[in-house]
Amino acid sequence: MMSVVGERSRMYVGGAWVGAANGDTMLVKNPATGEVLAELPDAGEEDVRRAVDAAAGAFPRWSTIPALDRGKTLRRVSELMTERRDELARLVTLENGKPFEEAKREVAFATGYFSWFGEEARRVYGEIVPPPVAGKRLWILKQPIGVVGAITPWNFPATMVTRKIAPALAAGCAVVLKPASATPLTALALARICEEAGLPGGVFNVVTSKSAGVVGRTFLEHPAVRKIAFTGSTEVGKRLMAGASDQLKRVSFELGGNAPFIVFEDADLAAAADGAVGIKFLRVAGQSCICANRIYVQETIADRFVPMFVERVKALRVAPGFEAGAQIGPLINTEIYEKWTGWSRRPSGTAGRSRPEVAG
Repeated sequence: MMSVVGERSRMYVGGAWVGAANGDTMLVKNPATGEVLAELPDAGEEDVRRAVDAAAGAFPRWSTIPALDRGKTLRRVSELMTERRDELARLVTLENGKPFEEAKREVAFATGYFSWFGEEARRVYGEIVPPPVAGKRLWILKQPIGVVGAITPWNFPATMVTRKIAPALAAGCAVVLKPASATPLTALALARICEEAGLPGGVFNVVTSKSAGVVGRTFLEHPAVRKIAFTGSTEVGKRLMAGASDQLKRVSFELGGNAPFIVFEDADLAAAADGAVGIKFLRVAGQSCICANRIYVQETIADRFVPMFVERVKALRVAPGFEAGAQIGPLINTEIYEKWTGWSRRPSGTAGRSRPEVAG
């Protein structure tokens, strides 16, 4: 497993560990302490094109390897991730800030994508369709599409990566991944595991960059990229979709969440309060698209529910991720902190209330 603290590391392109062509670098910091964890390449357009070219070169061989053999490689990745769960979780906590126990659960979940799709690789079946005329046969074949450009967010550094690359690799596609600039270390550690598991060079590439715009634009412009997988904001998703339409590139998007939590008067209030606290605060300190961003409580039970909810929130332990009993880690960066503090200062009754809403 890679050492991180204080390391000047490299990104993974074409089966080699390389720097940016122009020598630019970026820093990765621990959001809990501000400590510099690593200095990584800050890839530009030339680097992204080099990664896509490497993936395009590796695709013909990888796509023709029998699915059973591709599956064996992916299951080996899963085995190595399981063996190194705590090491991977340590990286997640260092660069993301989430509590170590939460990070371990994330890594365990992320590992499952490789084991699952390693088995599913053999079940990419085609069909024989009854022909409309005599003397003909109609076959439907499913084939890998080509190079997939993947862009992942920072809040789940292990899960968001594996859920994108594992199915693509199982299908026989090659992948160029751009992880979030705040949390690239886990993705690089996964690249090392893939390398050790025997994944051929160029099949999986990781480019680290502060500029998602440069990476996204290059994915759109490069003809070898046939699909873009993106998790992030709705606005960025719209721009990627519009650009992808020019070449009829396929897209798979997971965009901004908008999640209500609703409590009716016949609910078990203690269980509802526990659930509300859990879904609001106990995944990446509430920095997740599936976290509740508003809570509706039926008016007849509001006076009972709200104190129960507040009591539970006050009991939460906010601490650096490696401290015993930590439940909530830091916000990911200063920008998010300033956004949150500005929101919390809004007067009561404005959009983005700081207390549960009461529904009649």
